[in-house]
Amino acid sequence: MIMANWLEHSVQVEVDAPIDLVWSLWSDLEQMPRWMKWIESVKILEDNADLSRWQLATGGFEFSWLSRIVKLVPNQLIQWESVDGLPNRGTVRFYDRHDKSIVRLTIAYAIPGWLGKLMDNLFLGKVVESTIQADLERFREYIAQVQNR
Repeated sequence: MIMANWLEHSVQVEVDAPIDLVWSLWSDLEQMPRWMKWIESVKILEDNADLSRWQLATGGFEFSWLSRIVKLVPNQLIQWESVDGLPNRGTVRFYDRHDKSIVRLTIAYAIPGWLGKLMDNLFLGKVVESTIQADLERFREYIAQVQNR
């Protein structure tokens, strides 16, 4: 059995939009490639809305995985875990601040032992964290565009 190291990152952003709008845009998973740089596509499975197929591509690497929603509380949180492919799990939490909202994303992913030896996990962690923080900034811009239509 190959051992893996799990890395976890949490980032958050404040959005100038009410929680209902923030929730409706984020929970439409197939729209995520609009603001998540590394995500090529998300497809909800027709026969099971709790399952989705994710495609990630960056720097010549491509990964895919099947993800399952394990907990969903409208306007509060979405929790998921991969069921095949790239091992990952996480939670996105939504905090209502009246006219504003806070989105807090926590992701964890497994790095195979051999890859962990090859790469500096601290460096990889900083790249991933800065990327998902930039994704949340793009989400904030996306909401502003939607509101200005």
